[in-house]
Amino acid sequence: MKIATYNVNGVNGRLPVLLRWLEEEKPDIVCLQELKAPQEKFPATAIRDLGYDAIWHGQKSWNGVAILSRVGEIHETRRGLPNDPDPSQSRYIEAAVNGIIIGGLYLPNGNPRPGPKFDYKLAWFETLIRHAATLLESGLPVVLAGDFNVMPTEADVYKPERWANDALFTPEVRALYARLIEQGWTDSLRTLHPDETIYTFWDYFRNAYGRDAGLRIDHLLLSQSLANRLQDAQVDRHVRGWEKTSDHAPTWIRLAAEPPAQKLRRPSRPNKDDK
Repeated sequence: MKIATYNVNGVNGRLPVLLRWLEEEKPDIVCLQELKAPQEKFPATAIRDLGYDAIWHGQKSWNGVAILSRVGEIHETRRGLPNDPDPSQSRYIEAAVNGIIIGGLYLPNGNPRPGPKFDYKLAWFETLIRHAATLLESGLPVVLAGDFNVMPTEADVYKPERWANDALFTPEVRALYARLIEQGWTDSLRTLHPDETIYTFWDYFRNAYGRDAGLRIDHLLLSQSLANRLQDAQVDRHVRGWEKTSDHAPTWIRLAAEPPAQKLRRPSRPNKDDK
């Protein structure tokens, strides 16, 4: 099963790009962020014409998240985090799809820092951490996927010294991401590519994509029951080079249908001296 996350940066304005990518790569489940469209303006018909069911949590001009599936019905379990610090912002949607709980999220940017936007980011992150703990405690297979707006380490950002005071890279935000991982989540992309320079976002300015001056801020986190099914994790970075594309690239994982079989250990023969 191929599960992807993609910040489309405007689902209607980038619809040709989204549809082209869906048709070419055929991911099974997709989490979208930054729809920038009210609930009634989501392009459900065009997406369903490609064989995808869809649920979405829209918001006029800003934010917005969605889950798409071509491998079964989407059974929505939640929209918005419990005790969300600002429920008016559409940043979280959750559903059961093909035996997996999918949590699609768009974490606040937090700039400028300091200020109310940064305070909101920290509060929202804390709320996510609390909800993520309950998901793990359920024992269900869970994927948390989306734009986390955080570069976890210096390996995840081009020229990290330039980002020292940015809300995506401050010690407080990176510490929150580390706390989330320490609950028992697997950062799929970094797990399979521990030493690679790998980005998911390139700004529109200063030829960032051409210079490969990027950030890794789009993540797919796996619960313990899914971690041993992880087969592959990649970024479709070529999509960032398409005309009128998002500043993010689709990021995806591939899961095996079943966990790898464990080899049975043969009982050791007793030593002659033990008889």
